[in-house]
Amino acid sequence: MQRIDMSTYPRREAYEHFSRVDWPFYSVTFQADVTAAADFAQARGLSFYGVMIWAVSRAVNRVDAMLLTIRDGALWKLMRREPSFADLRPGAEQFHIVTLPLLEDPAAFAREAKRVSAAQQVFLDYSKESDGLIFISSLPWLALTGLTNERQIDRDDCTPRLAWGRWQETGGRKLLGLSVEVNHRTVDGLHIARFAQALEEELRSLPL
Repeated sequence: MQRIDMSTYPRREAYEHFSRVDWPFYSVTFQADVTAAADFAQARGLSFYGVMIWAVSRAVNRVDAMLLTIRDGALWKLMRREPSFADLRPGAEQFHIVTLPLLEDPAAFAREAKRVSAAQQVFLDYSKESDGLIFISSLPWLALTGLTNERQIDRDDCTPRLAWGRWQETGGRKLLGLSVEVNHRTVDGLHIARFAQALEEELRSLPL
């Protein structure tokens, strides 16, 4: 973890401005073409959700602004964020939250995520909670056009929150509404656009 030198931080004025705002959080929902993720998952008998968790987590970790966190009034850059995702066992109505390291291989990660989720006996392992996570959830029953998240009133909370719903097929492509909620103290719309581009590149990198 690296402490940010505020004297050279290019967003210092924006950071200070949004630090005075009572609610510095905002969300953006955009459409992502997830055809490659769906095809990759189907061809290998994997969970589409698991593959998407891998892809969005990789994309978040490619955007420096989304690696920033605030501790004790100071701004820090994390080395890496790990996924923490809501999951629902087959036939269950109560979800649980799973946290595990992001593996390099998408298929290996999807399988490990499924294994860890199935074995977990608690709603949430609080020992794994930290500000170095990515909060991820899905509403596969609905086509998502917007979303807000629950949170404690903590203006230092810089954990990215991502969610998506059910994809819709258009012109032979699978398009997914994907919501990204961030803290404006550290993340601007430009950075969300960079995340969207990184996600597109990660999805294109999936082997056929």
